[in-house]
Amino acid sequence: MTEATPPRLGLLLRELPWFPVIVASRFRRPKKSELGIQLEGKLSPVLVVPGLMSNDGTTSLLRRTLSRNGFPTYSSRLGLVTGVTDTRLATARQRLEEMVERHEEPAIIVGWSLGGIYGRVLAQRHPELVQMVVTLGTPFSGNRQANNAWRIYNALNDHTVDAPKLPDNPSEKPPAHTVAVWSPSDGIVAPQSAKGTSDERDAEYRLDVTHFAFGAGRRAAEQVTQIVVQELAAIRARKAP
Repeated sequence: MTEATPPRLGLLLRELPWFPVIVASRFRRPKKSELGIQLEGKLSPVLVVPGLMSNDGTTSLLRRTLSRNGFPTYSSRLGLVTGVTDTRLATARQRLEEMVERHEEPAIIVGWSLGGIYGRVLAQRHPELVQMVVTLGTPFSGNRQANNAWRIYNALNDHTVDAPKLPDNPSEKPPAHTVAVWSPSDGIVAPQSAKGTSDERDAEYRLDVTHFAFGAGRRAAEQVTQIVVQELAAIRARKAP
């Protein structure tokens, strides 16, 4: 397998028009998707984690789309995400504990970009709290510089992407059901890094969207919701007597 490299400049420039869309996410109205699969009983709680240099406002449309389709959906309360720290991981763990106690079942984590790193690490550390992790354009596999955001990460933190302070390895598959959603049109993260290998995740889906559309695009939000429903149905089918 060839070493993944950051997406080319042309793809990166396609991301720029999405900035105002991301800002407007909290004001945009979701659609109720035609999910196709009907799940019996209540749907599992979902924690949505934003990416680098973003906050819960940027994932508003995605959260409302999941909620409109029946999922009890929660924001991360992490504030502006600038890196992965033990303090923020502890905040996210507490959020998960509250969700699990309220709904009496492990949560689903949907993580956009760096938010997917949070999801995978939380599932590694606290498997009793997480039943599924869905990563959206998350650079969890291979070369940690195979993206166009690593310089920003390095500038914002007292460590580099190649020398994280935390001992966790996000490439390692958590015990939870793990789904990687990636795009060949991603202008930030190399598709190979977001897709991972077969031993690093349980399932993978290709969506032809930009990186920023993962969190702020209406069509992408509907597709991600459909993926969550489909994979939750698969989990429940395996557990059925």
